[in-house]
Amino acid sequence: MRSVESIREDFPVLKRVRRDGKPLIYFDNAATSLKPRQVIEAVKRYYEECSANVHRAVYELSQEATDLYEEARAKIARFIGCKPEELVFVKNTTEAINLVAYGVRWSAGDEVVSTVMEHHSNMIPWQIAAERFRIRLRYAGIRPDGTLDLESLSELVGRRTRLVAVCHASNVLGTINDVRRIAEVAHENGALLLVDAAQSAPHMPISVKDLDCDLLAFSGHKLLGPTGIGCLYIREGVEDEVKPPFAGGGMISRVELHG
Repeated sequence: MRSVESIREDFPVLKRVRRDGKPLIYFDNAATSLKPRQVIEAVKRYYEECSANVHRAVYELSQEATDLYEEARAKIARFIGCKPEELVFVKNTTEAINLVAYGVRWSAGDEVVSTVMEHHSNMIPWQIAAERFRIRLRYAGIRPDGTLDLESLSELVGRRTRLVAVCHASNVLGTINDVRRIAEVAHENGALLLVDAAQSAPHMPISVKDLDCDLLAFSGHKLLGPTGIGCLYIREGVEDEVKPPFAGGGMISRVELHG
């Protein structure tokens, strides 16, 4: 097992000395993680050796960049136990959740069930969607010990529920939710389940098959990765229910002047 000292050597920023002359100690990893030199060097190597657009050309730099891009997708897919084609790259967890909030084709009266322990990024998008699309937002409560009141959630999920949005692990309480049980409740009522895994992905094994979720979001910057990268897992077969709210190059095979 590596020593703490050898692990600290991987993080260049920890060589900094504070203004009071003491060594830097970092405890804010729940917000964002520091970047090890291996990550810094990989990003630097990309910009120095093969900086080019992916999936856009056949010249050598573009092909190398594309290979690296898809290798990364395949590695992350293995990390959460999904197929590479079920994984979409985004900026972060917040963008992933917003893509779902604005990508679902809502009908007036649809309901979203969430919980009071959610991060704002898994709360505000649904509030805006509720106002914009005339859907109803409902919240399950928590018990005195900080755990989710599953009975409350089960009572809220019904025939009008279109989607259930919950965190895997709370960023404030540290509570780890029984996502598998929540999935049963959601699917029994024909609803999709979206899981905010921003806090759980860095600290525990994740299998989207074991969780039985339809959508799962997490960020790279909490996993020792670069800022500005995240992932949205979309279960195969669910993509027709969550359409891209943004459009552009790279997502079509043919384009005409009028569609």
